[in-house]
Amino acid sequence: MQFYKFEQYNESALALKGRLKGFRPEILLILGSGLGFLGDEVEDPIVVPYSEVPHMKYSTAPGHKGQFVFGKLGGRNVAVMQGRLHTYEGWDFDDVSYPVRVLRLLGAQTLLVTNAAGAVNMDFSAGDIMMITDHIKLFGVSPLCGPNVEEFGPRFPDVSHVYTPRLQAVARKAAQALDMTLREGVYMYFPGPQFETPAEVRMARILGADACGMSTVPEAVVAAHCSMQVLGLTLCTNMCAGILDQPLSGEEVMEIAALSSKKFSALVRKCLESME
Repeated sequence: MQFYKFEQYNESALALKGRLKGFRPEILLILGSGLGFLGDEVEDPIVVPYSEVPHMKYSTAPGHKGQFVFGKLGGRNVAVMQGRLHTYEGWDFDDVSYPVRVLRLLGAQTLLVTNAAGAVNMDFSAGDIMMITDHIKLFGVSPLCGPNVEEFGPRFPDVSHVYTPRLQAVARKAAQALDMTLREGVYMYFPGPQFETPAEVRMARILGADACGMSTVPEAVVAAHCSMQVLGLTLCTNMCAGILDQPLSGEEVMEIAALSSKKFSALVRKCLESME
């Protein structure tokens, strides 16, 4: 496993800065599976493929374009990751979370992280949007393993509030203004790429999870280490294994994401507009 040094993060940030012509992102928006359409809604876009950023890895997951889109969304200066990185693609945790630190160096103070995930809570339905209030991570090493990069944060960071309470209040008000039901709950990280087994889903429910997926937690942990504020939104694209008597598929995830695109976009935009 390689561990990145501050100089490498800084080199990536300087390379992006040279492409942005004075544009300074306030918010990093990471788009999950089937949610890349939000990147196409950015105004005055500046597109930079991950392959053109020094030290960054590329995205191989279906539906993930693997590029940054810089511009305006919801009236805010955003850096949109149109496709993310996952450990199931073969990348290390510090590869997956690498862009968070790079964007922090470019000035981003907030992470709005999204994902498509399976619903563990049996009161939820496919198509529901859940605001993440906390997470559970039992698998794999921490993205903070290895030498601590002191320029970003302390060796032993507090994670009592990875997901910023003030931003949770913003999301609640945004959903209310849109007359939209917003679920709230705990997201559990699984490494994938296989979907979780029925027994693993039962375990997740016993532990207190409401949804489970294969992303988000590494980026959120690193953002908290960087003193960024974090808002997490999950689109429940399916009920997890064992809840319904039917097989799971990636196609179902994409189908539900497409059907839910308008309401998800409206909520993200409203949240962005309401952030201070």
